[in-house]
Amino acid sequence: MNNLNNVAVFCGSSRGRKQIYIDQAIELARYFVKNDITMINGGGSIGLMGIMTDEMIALGGKSIGVIPLHLKDLEVAHSDMDEMIVTHDMAGRMKVIVEMADAFVSLPGGFGTLDELFEVLTLSQLNIHNKPVGLLNINGFFDPLLAMLDKMRAEGYLSEFSSDLLLVDNEVEGLCKKMKKFEKSGFSVQKIIDQKTEKIG
Repeated sequence: MNNLNNVAVFCGSSRGRKQIYIDQAIELARYFVKNDITMINGGGSIGLMGIMTDEMIALGGKSIGVIPLHLKDLEVAHSDMDEMIVTHDMAGRMKVIVEMADAFVSLPGGFGTLDELFEVLTLSQLNIHNKPVGLLNINGFFDPLLAMLDKMRAEGYLSEFSSDLLLVDNEVEGLCKKMKKFEKSGFSVQKIIDQKTEKIG
């Protein structure tokens, strides 16, 4: 059973066009507070990121922001988080987040959200960390992405092991339960290399 003491959340610096995304972001924040989970995010005060932070603060939860120096003004760094860590660049931001978090959750967002999601998945695939990676598929937002992953697997570019690293649920509690139970097994970098070699041969 994984301890979810500190969970990093990747999500949009925009609010989106549907209220359901905001509602689910708030629900996730409430789940964190109820279960004494510290939220780690990109440190911005705007979009879903800011909405979650505001809810955490309003309910007395703990939140930590990690923001690169050049984004402090662009993403309007949140002034009321319990801690704000400023890094030199984006790579430094992700390094800190990966080190601090016990798990990662992605909500709807844009390029930045997908970049963060796939970076932590790749690090897990390469056995650089063994932490759960979750996708909160609100309102079917990520259905096209999941279909693309199925296509990658069907065409031999994504192994069964690798695709199983991404935990997906459309409800907050269901996703968190999956992350708590997550256990990576039967993996080695050499196994992936061997599988690729077999297909080439």
